[in-house]
Amino acid sequence: MSLVEKLFGSFSDRELKKINPIAKQVLALEEKYAAMPDADLQAQTAVFKQQLADGKTTDDILPDAFAVCREAAWRVLGMKHFPVQVIGGIALHRGDISEMQTGEGKTLVATLPAYLNALTGEGVHVVTVNDYLAKRDSEWMGVRASLSIRCVRSLLTRPITSRRRWLRSALAWAC
Repeated sequence: MSLVEKLFGSFSDRELKKINPIAKQVLALEEKYAAMPDADLQAQTAVFKQQLADGKTTDDILPDAFAVCREAAWRVLGMKHFPVQVIGGIALHRGDISEMQTGEGKTLVATLPAYLNALTGEGVHVVTVNDYLAKRDSEWMGVRASLSIRCVRSLLTRPITSRRRWLRSALAWAC
């Protein structure tokens, strides 16, 4: 470790210092959304879309959107994102790389930035390595919060008109 790294930390350490406060905001909202009835929780999607239409950015609504997605995952799947998974979701939203081992919840992590960015209406494409995983993950991640999710298997072998229809979904899981 160099003297500079000892004084200022590594690049990863500095990035985590930026991400950790956001992750803490997400986790602090747990009780707020846990107390909401299902209908009110689902209605948050429309609230977030309106906030974006009114000029807020995805970064502005990230803590609340991630907290809603986290609560929805708990209610639908019985799985709650661990703090490290929230950090991974923030990193992915920022366009950074989030490395995780098999079994550490990459699919669950992907729901956070996928939900947040699908709220813009521009569409989100989640790419999975094979047909089986694309189908499983799109069905398993039932945290859909009123978004249209499609599983696009064997995307490149489909006619272009079929590809366009699938890729216009709010959220498309593809391989």
